Amino acid sequence: MRRALAAIFLIASLTGCASTWVVDSNVMSFSRLDAVPAGTTYRFERLPSQQATEPRQEQLESMAGAALARVGLQRDDARAVYSAQITARVAATLSPWADPWLYPPGWGPGWGPGYGYGYGMRYGRGWYGGGWYGAGWYGGGWYGSPFFPPAANPWYEREVGVVLRDLKSGQVVYETRARNDGPYASSGVVLAVMFDAALQGFPNPPPGERQVNLPVQPQP
Repeated sequence: MRRALAAIFLIASLTGCASTWVVDSNVMSFSRLDAVPAGTTYRFERLPSQQATEPRQEQLESMAGAALARVGLQRDDARAVYSAQITARVAATLSPWADPWLYPPGWGPGWGPGYGYGYGMRYGRGWYGGGWYGAGWYGGGWYGSPFFPPAANPWYEREVGVVLRDLKSGQVVYETRARNDGPYASSGVVLAVMFDAALQGFPNPPPGERQVNLPVQPQP
C-alpha cells in the first residue's frame, strides 16, 4: 500500500510540473508615499554582507528589478530618487506532513538540531516569530545550512524584502516583506514571484497582513 501511494504521488507530482501553479505569499507592507510618478528612479543599496556575495545579490536584484519595473519604478544609478535594499532568505525544514516514524531520535515535524520550530505563518506562527528576524535572518543569503536525515521530506520557508529610502532625506518611505512556505525546490522561480507579491498595491498597499496568490509557470 505504501509503495502504491508513493507511485500515485510521484505521478501527480510529475503531472503538476507541466502545469501552472500558484505561489501563495503572506505580505505585510508599510508606506509613507501617497503617489509615485511612473518612471521614478532608484538605485540598489547593498549591505556589507550582500557585497561579499555579489553574484547571488545580482540575481536577487535582477528579480526585484523586474518587479519594481512592473510597478513603474526605473533603475537609474546616476539620477536615482530612491535607494532599494533587497533581501531574501530560504531555509529548508521538514514537511509538516512528513512521517514522524522516519526521523532519528531528537527530530520531529518541522524541527531539528539547532533550528526552531518551523511550520511557518500558515501553521500558527506570527509574522515576527523567531528564526526570521533574529539570528536566522541573512540579509544577503539565499540558503541556510540545515542538515536533514536521508528519509526526511524537504520543506522550504522563504522570505523576500524590499526597502525604499528617499535619498534626499535618508528616510525609509516604503517597506514590504513577503513570506511563503511549501515543498517546491525551485527557489529562483518562487522568489521572483514573491517579489511581485511583495510589491502588490505599491505605493498604497492595504493595511495589515494579507495573502497574495500569484501564478507561476514552472521551468522545464
